[in-house]
Amino acid sequence: MNFRKSLAVFLTAIALLIGGGAIADTRSERETELYEDGTDYIDEEQWDEAVRAFSKVVEMKGSRADGALYWMAYALSKDGRRSEALQTIAALKKNYPKSQWIDDAQALEIESRHASGQRVRPEALEDDDLKAIALNSLMHTDPEKAYPTLEKIVRGPSNRKTKERALFILAQSDSPRAQALITDIARGKTNPELQRDAIKYIGIHGGKKNGAVLSELYASGAPREVKKEVLRAFMHSGDKDRVYTAAKGEKDAALRREAIHLLGVMGARGELAAMYGSETSTDVKEQIIQGLFVAGDSVRMGDLARNEKDPELRREAIRKLGLMGGSVQTLMSLYNGDPSIEGKKAVIDALFLQSNARALIDLSKRETNPQLRKAALQKLSVMNDDEAIAYMLQILED
Repeated sequence: MNFRKSLAVFLTAIALLIGGGAIADTRSERETELYEDGTDYIDEEQWDEAVRAFSKVVEMKGSRADGALYWMAYALSKDGRRSEALQTIAALKKNYPKSQWIDDAQALEIESRHASGQRVRPEALEDDDLKAIALNSLMHTDPEKAYPTLEKIVRGPSNRKTKERALFILAQSDSPRAQALITDIARGKTNPELQRDAIKYIGIHGGKKNGAVLSELYASGAPREVKKEVLRAFMHSGDKDRVYTAAKGEKDAALRREAIHLLGVMGARGELAAMYGSETSTDVKEQIIQGLFVAGDSVRMGDLARNEKDPELRREAIRKLGLMGGSVQTLMSLYNGDPSIEGKKAVIDALFLQSNARALIDLSKRETNPQLRKAALQKLSVMNDDEAIAYMLQILED
């Protein structure tokens, strides 16, 4: 009898455990479902719905409660309910002090306080990331108060990373003092380690005045690397004319090469084509071909592949045309029309560069010149292509 009672108790306990596990699984699934609903509402900017979903997750006190508190605060802040957002952040910091969401919550707290008109002293914050967030918010709401702290960081003994962040924040502002400081740094008058960053930001900011500053700097006796940064700044500001001027007349070969490359990045097809027509240097023409390739000018590249008198340049254009997706018909027309072995090899290279095993197999089958057939087979032998492998095995069997 005692044995039967013990067995009954044991079986009951097992049933309760199984049932409890099922309940726990259901609870976890519900928590996940609500959390995902909340994030969907965040994506759709339905802030009220997001707050409701995440508050239910918080009430469950499960594994996602801390994340739900953060997103709840985020939604409240976006909805303009910043006082409630700050209270929610306080609850997260109190109840889950070691949560992975604490850093994000602190950043959100700074932004919410600034947005609600509360003063946050960036210099009182020890964490560099939080300090940067505080300064960025302050620069947007009250640039005159933020500027002295940022200037102190830029000019002071702070580490390079902190200085770069401060400079970046300054660059986002239209404050005359901020722009004057960046211009001084770009001219090399202070903080030489930040000069190239300042030049880049001036280019991104754009405008006639900044263009004049960059032109003045380029015309000065600045080092080559600084002038390269100025050329890139011209590109960032969309100043195609100044880059074109450097590409045509720059005496420094490295700077001229950089300018030609940037014209390609800017899609300056007409300017590159005009330069090619008047250029006499083979090296520069090769650089222009590269620029046309970067600009995606397949029409001009096809013309060069067909009509360029210099064999080396014509071969380079053929290879680039292959990379640009030139059709098999076009490439085979070039192959058949070029009497030179090297010209035909350039077409083989082009077909290889576009991984066109079928075209190389067809060419190999009908080519009677042993040297050219060997070149095609060499390319096929290193292609990871089933058709190429089958063809090579067939040759070995024959």
